[in-house]
Amino acid sequence: MKRFWLVLLSLGLVLAFSASAMAVDVKFSGSFYAAGIYLDKTKFVKDTASDGGSTAFFYQRLRVQTDFIVSPGLKFVTRFDALERIWGGNRSTPSTTQDTLGIGTRAENENIAFDLAYVEYASPIGLFKVGYQIDNAWATDFGNNSTGYTSGQINYMLPIGPFYLGAIYYKEGSLSKSAVTPSLQTDRDSDKYVAYGIYNVTKDINFGLLYSYSRVATYKQNASPLLVGTPYGPGQPGASVAPGAMIYVNTLQPYVRAKVGPLFVEAEFWYAWGTYPGFEDGFYGHDLQLENIMGYVKAVVDLGPVYFGGTAAYVSGDDPGTTEKKEGGAVNAGIDFNPCLIMFNQDLTYWAGALPGYNSTSNSSPMSNAWFGQGIVGVRPIPPLDINASLSYARADARPLNTITDKKAYGWEVDVAGTYKITNNLAYMLGVGYLFTGDVYKGTSDGPSLRDDFLVINKLTLTF
Repeated sequence: MKRFWLVLLSLGLVLAFSASAMAVDVKFSGSFYAAGIYLDKTKFVKDTASDGGSTAFFYQRLRVQTDFIVSPGLKFVTRFDALERIWGGNRSTPSTTQDTLGIGTRAENENIAFDLAYVEYASPIGLFKVGYQIDNAWATDFGNNSTGYTSGQINYMLPIGPFYLGAIYYKEGSLSKSAVTPSLQTDRDSDKYVAYGIYNVTKDINFGLLYSYSRVATYKQNASPLLVGTPYGPGQPGASVAPGAMIYVNTLQPYVRAKVGPLFVEAEFWYAWGTYPGFEDGFYGHDLQLENIMGYVKAVVDLGPVYFGGTAAYVSGDDPGTTEKKEGGAVNAGIDFNPCLIMFNQDLTYWAGALPGYNSTSNSSPMSNAWFGQGIVGVRPIPPLDINASLSYARADARPLNTITDKKAYGWEVDVAGTYKITNNLAYMLGVGYLFTGDVYKGTSDGPSLRDDFLVINKLTLTF
């Protein structure tokens, strides 16, 4: 019997030392917020049978990230969002459409949905990340969608002193035949390829350049033209997308960020070009040329108890008078860029919906086809309290669709917000925004009356 136990113990030791390493550490992080909002008007229209009334509700979201540290340099990362919903509100209708704030559907996010699941390996030849990761998170908040959207990726980064070089492959859509996609076509995918470099001059000064190439074959094997709205000429927004349509988009995205004494400055520029779409079968006899431009600069002087600064942004709009060019629509300012409480605000768009004017005009996020400027001033009377006020103005770059006048103003907005840090991890925010509605929302006539709008929002945020 003694020999039996000795053999059994020896076998156990052999199995223990030959088994794969288990996770030696687990780290949790995340956030929770609960917010309440009062919106005075849900539409800009006035003196019509469909005027919008006010709305008020509470909403929340729990986000939890888990890092499984398998060994030094190797970990597995997951993240889920749960109970992302309005208190006491109806559940959304289940669908297969991906939500703007995650890879799951809106109905899944109202319960629980995983957005991240990837392996991260710091190898001797660079950092590899493979799996579902944050999508489009380059440089500044401008142009980014990192607060929600994720995608399947193969991500590689190589640090060389102060330089960082990287390459990413994104699988952003797949309509090829599979067990869940009963399509008879193949290669109807959306793929993006990215290469970038970053140089850290000092810990407070860095700049970089990113190049991306996107190939969208979603419409490649359509049997008939796909109508996408009001026609403005071949290939324009609202025109028919032809059978065999392909979309090719290139972007160059330089940025710079610097902190010198009390001054902080960051800027980012986007240049996009390609064919949108390029027709494989010559449906219209020519490709439609894409050329979009975006730019952003922000400067803040922080003097301790007082700070002030400004932001300027531009996103080119599509001129409906050109039939062979598309100057806007391929890129936008992204859902991370939320300069105001009302104009172009993602939280307001997601929870309360777009704010309609006449003839399908509306205020929503992300910002597109716009010139935007903002000035801001803030005070910190005591260390936990931060109060700021801003004045913003926005107007369209090109005449928006659904308008036939030369009216382009989105409006003026005044925002006042205060944040009090109850503890290092718990903060409470109270904000008020008032929008002097611009005449772009009159749509196809100078006659209709418009309403100004205001909201009050308060938000409790816990980070851990």
